[in-house]
Amino acid sequence: MPVYLLLDIGSILIPLIFSFHPRLRFDKQWSSYLPAILLSMFLYIIWDVWFTAEGVWGFNPDYLVGIDILNLPIEEWLFFICIPYACLFTHHCISVLAYKKVVPSQITAVIAWVLIVSWIIVAIVFNDRLYTVVNFLWAIPLVLFVVIKKRHILQRFFVTYLLIGLPFIIVNGILTGALNPEPIVWYDNSENLGIRFFMPIEDYTYAFTMLLFPLAIADSLRQHRIFDSKDKKQ
Repeated sequence: MPVYLLLDIGSILIPLIFSFHPRLRFDKQWSSYLPAILLSMFLYIIWDVWFTAEGVWGFNPDYLVGIDILNLPIEEWLFFICIPYACLFTHHCISVLAYKKVVPSQITAVIAWVLIVSWIIVAIVFNDRLYTVVNFLWAIPLVLFVVIKKRHILQRFFVTYLLIGLPFIIVNGILTGALNPEPIVWYDNSENLGIRFFMPIEDYTYAFTMLLFPLAIADSLRQHRIFDSKDKKQ
């Protein structure tokens, strides 16, 4: 049964339909968000191809349709479109419907720096864990850049990340076997910390950067007027 494909479709279906809601009109933001998602996808696909080749993680063919591109199932390619789209749609909804719900600037900076320092320490101590090290070494400069140059994004993104936590845990929990008889995506635990909360603990940072990166790209596209966009609340 193509469970992974169903998860991809199920994740994006409602956000895609409601993108045209007259109060939300997320479709008017496509000119910045879609290029941002595709640019982000390019980076994460390279990372994915590398880690799959190294055996850091892999895929259970029993839950796939059987179409591969660069040794990655087609569902994995769709994952980097469907999940970011759904989550960035949620972020847009918060920006439109609850635009005052942001974390204060100073608190945002404190949280960001705590995360950065924590990632540095863990990456140094567990430098033999490939997923842990690469994951955190990517998160460090990304969050550092955003907190210094685009803190307004992080102020609202922290709220978004908390709200998408439960659906993300459900989707990733099914993928990694926590909510499924067997994993759709398996991990070599010698390459991560071996700590799981429905999924490897590193996945929470992975998701954080996978969503923050296209958000920062979209903001830059609007800021430099590369694409027209009237809504600058994001």
